Amino acid sequence: MFEEAVILAGGFGTRLSHVLGNVPKPMAPVCGRPFLSYALDRSVDAGVKRIVLATGYKHEVIRAWFKESYRGAEIVYSHERTPLLTGGAIRQAAELLKSDHFVVLNGDTLFDIDFHKLFDFHTSHKANLSVALRSVKDTGRYGAVTCTDERITAFREKTDSNSAGDINGGIYAISRDWLMRQDLPVAFSFEKELMQPLAGDAGFCGLSFNDYFIDIGVPEDYWRAQKEFAGLFPKDEFLFLDRDGVLNKHIVGDYVRDWSMWEWLPDVLPALAKLAKRYRRIFLVSNQQGVGKGLMSAADLENIHRRMLADIHKAGGRLDGIYTCTELESSLSPNRKPEIGLALQARRDFPEVDFRRSVMVGDNITDLFFAQNARMRAVYITKNNPVPEAVRDITDLCFNDLAAYSDFA
Repeated sequence: MFEEAVILAGGFGTRLSHVLGNVPKPMAPVCGRPFLSYALDRSVDAGVKRIVLATGYKHEVIRAWFKESYRGAEIVYSHERTPLLTGGAIRQAAELLKSDHFVVLNGDTLFDIDFHKLFDFHTSHKANLSVALRSVKDTGRYGAVTCTDERITAFREKTDSNSAGDINGGIYAISRDWLMRQDLPVAFSFEKELMQPLAGDAGFCGLSFNDYFIDIGVPEDYWRAQKEFAGLFPKDEFLFLDRDGVLNKHIVGDYVRDWSMWEWLPDVLPALAKLAKRYRRIFLVSNQQGVGKGLMSAADLENIHRRMLADIHKAGGRLDGIYTCTELESSLSPNRKPEIGLALQARRDFPEVDFRRSVMVGDNITDLFFAQNARMRAVYITKNNPVPEAVRDITDLCFNDLAAYSDFA
C-alpha cells in the first residue's frame, strides 16, 4: 500500500479570487474546513503515513494551519520559490520521499477513490505511471483520455463536445526512481510535457473509477462543494473535553478539592451551550489523582461534578458522560491519559461513538497524546500563551479558549 503521498497545494485560485480573496485555493473553506483537509483525510484513512505538501502561493498559511502532522501522519513541505508547474512541483517533492512508489493528489480536487485498488493495479501492471481516470458524461471541459487494454494511448484536448468518456482524475501512482530518471526541465507541465508524450508506452496505464469527483477551480463547483460535502463528509460528531484549564481555572500546584475552589473560565458556559447544539455527544475525560493522593475523597469529586453539571444545564449546555481516573500517575493505569481507557469507557456506554469522528480539546500535552492514541482530532487550548514546540507536531488546531473553539466548530 502507499505509505507516502504528495499533495499539490500551490494553486493561486485565480478564478476564485473574487470569492476567496488572498486565501490560497487549497485552503478554500468548505463546510467550515479547508478543502485541503479532505484530501489529507482520504490519504490518512487509506494508510498513508507520510505526506509531502507541495506548496507555492501563500505557503505560510498552509504551514501555519497544518504544521508537521495530521491525524498521526507526518507532514513535510516542498516549497517552490519560483513557479515549477505541476511536473516540477511533483519532482521536487519526490526528492523528499523514501518509498519506491507514491501517490499524487491535487489539493483543489477531490476524487474519492479506493487507494488500495489503484496501488494493486499499479504494482500488478509493473507500471511507471498509473492514472486514476474518471468516467464522465461530458469530457468537453476536461479533455478525454483513451485507453486500450488498460494502457493510456491518447489524450484529446478540451472541446465543446458533450461526449461521454474518461478524463484525467488528477490522482497518480508513480515509480519514484522512474520519475527521477526523466530528462525534463526544472519547471514543466506534468500533463503536457510528460504524460502526453508517453501515450502508448507500456508503462503508462489507466484505471477508471466512478467515485465522487469535484474540482473547485471554478466558482460554481466551489459553491456546489459547499452543498454536497455536508452530506458526503459530515462534521465530527463526538466531543471529548479535558476539565481543569479548559472549563475551570487550573490551580497550579493544587487541585479543586471542593466546590468553593471551583472557578469557571470566562464564557465557558455559553460555549458549552453552543457546543451542545453542534455535537451529538459530549464527554468530560479528566485525570484527578488528587483523590489517589488522599487530598480529597471520591464523594468530594462527585459533589464538584454535580454542582458543575447544574451550572452547565442551567446555561443550556450538557455533558453526556463524565469519566475520571483518580489513580496516581505512578500506577500506570490504562485509564489515565494519555492512555485511552476513559475513551473506551465512553464508547462502551455509548456504542455509537466513533473515534474517527471525534475531537479532543485540552490544554495539556497528555490530552493531545490521548487524542493521537485514539485517532481523534486534537485541539489545543493555548490560554493566550505561545504554542510550545512539542505541541505543534501533535495538534490539529489551536484556540485561546473553549469559547473561541465553539465559534469555529
